[in-house]
Amino acid sequence: MSFSKARYVIVSLFIPNFQLQNPNKFIPCFLSRRLYSQFHDNLVSSFNFMLNQNPTPSIIEFSKILGSLVKANHYSTVVSLHRMLEFNTGIKSNLVTLNILINCFCQLGYNSLSFSVFANILKKGYQPSVVTLTTLMKGHCLKGELHEALHFHDKVVAQGFHLDQVCYGILINGLCKAGQTRAALQLLRRVDGKLVRPDAVMYTTIIDGLCKDRLVKEAFDLYSEMLAKRIYPTVVTYNTLICGLCVMGQLKDAIGLFNKIILENMDPDVYTFNILVDAFCKEGKLKEGKEVLAAMMRKGVRPDVFTFNSLMDGYCLVNDVWKANDMFKGMAQMGVTSNVYSYTVMINGFRKIKMVDEAMNLFQEMHHKNIIPNTITYNSLIDGLCKIGRISYALELVNEMQDRCQPPSIVTYNSILDALCKNNHLDKAIALLTKIKEKGIQLDMVSYNILINGLCKGGRLEDAQKVFEDLLVKGYTLDVYTYNTMINGFCNKGLFDEALTTLAKMKNKGCIPDPITYEILIASLFEENENDKAEKLLREMITRGLL
Repeated sequence: MSFSKARYVIVSLFIPNFQLQNPNKFIPCFLSRRLYSQFHDNLVSSFNFMLNQNPTPSIIEFSKILGSLVKANHYSTVVSLHRMLEFNTGIKSNLVTLNILINCFCQLGYNSLSFSVFANILKKGYQPSVVTLTTLMKGHCLKGELHEALHFHDKVVAQGFHLDQVCYGILINGLCKAGQTRAALQLLRRVDGKLVRPDAVMYTTIIDGLCKDRLVKEAFDLYSEMLAKRIYPTVVTYNTLICGLCVMGQLKDAIGLFNKIILENMDPDVYTFNILVDAFCKEGKLKEGKEVLAAMMRKGVRPDVFTFNSLMDGYCLVNDVWKANDMFKGMAQMGVTSNVYSYTVMINGFRKIKMVDEAMNLFQEMHHKNIIPNTITYNSLIDGLCKIGRISYALELVNEMQDRCQPPSIVTYNSILDALCKNNHLDKAIALLTKIKEKGIQLDMVSYNILINGLCKGGRLEDAQKVFEDLLVKGYTLDVYTYNTMINGFCNKGLFDEALTTLAKMKNKGCIPDPITYEILIASLFEENENDKAEKLLREMITRGLL
């Protein structure tokens, strides 16, 4: 940002006469929290100074400061200052001030108070503006009270109020965010040409909802309708459609739509390019992903952290971790700041190729840069440590997770459970299972499969059988892996009757044996000269088409 633009932002906060469209877009990017707090304090000081002036300035001047505070998201401050204004000066609020107050209550989630202000507007004889009504509806939408928002809409329309595109855009957005895309489309049909002329924002919002519901064909039908009505799509519209096509795996069509943007002399933004880079990388098509990156650079669009994260993720997907690492380092050289996802991708990449020390170095680097690891970061690193037998350090990380108020999940504990079982620390594994239950964490079948397999391989078949039978009694749906583990355990001990009984239980429970089930039994039976039983299972295997 140039010095002149920065100065303009600063002045706009200190002096109410300066109007900046969206100060939030700029301020946090280049100012410290301390300095940002000073702007808030200076606005409050200016307000207090005006309160003590003689004569007291008009409500318009006070409203300008309140409006600046609202733009900076200081809603509670506005409510407090407004209360001081009315109590200390006797100045009556005008419609603009009351609209500001309604907006603050709505943003704070106090819809009942916002409607009290609305009642006050009517009591004072003011005619509510479109802004007033739109803000009240937005308040309902912010709290997910869509039924109330639509009911209020119907009420004000019935009273002869005319709402604008902004208002309907908010209602449609609220419905789509709540997953009610069909209802949003019905609202569009209801108002189209009767109450308001739909705009690109309204159409784009519904197109986005349809794409998220994987109804891409219907989204394109709506896009065609836009074109027929000469409502011109924006880059956001195209981004939404391109994203929908990518999610459905229709990359060729997505590229075709991208080319259409270029032909129409529209400028694709960083998000457009990122969608395509990410889609190619997720399919392992790194060459195409890099071609999109090159096109992006030629267009003068600067790659951001999401661009690099997608490419790094793609390289890790095809096990080319060192190229991902080059991309990670190149990101810093281009002045792009890595985020928690960047580090998580690289830590997971190194974990998969068992280079846990490199993963640990990156983890330490996160700490130095005050980047807080998330649960996925911890789980990935813990799993890597467990797989190379560094269980004690993995447990230290579990404690660190708890200290950071990031409770370990069952995925975290399964990694440790697996390591304990593979290293024959079976009593510790059982103790950990008990501890997990005490914490109220729901065990999954992966947990039980790890334990049963560990007990079988550790020579504690009876304990494994107790866990297995307990699961059946409690009504758990056991998978083929669980049954195969028990069958293999019985066969290794020469307990073929128990193994065949387990096979029968498996069939009775509706779990279909797979080729591995039969191979375990047939190989063991032939080895013990139980040829008749083995041949019977072999015929059954052929009949089932498993051979």
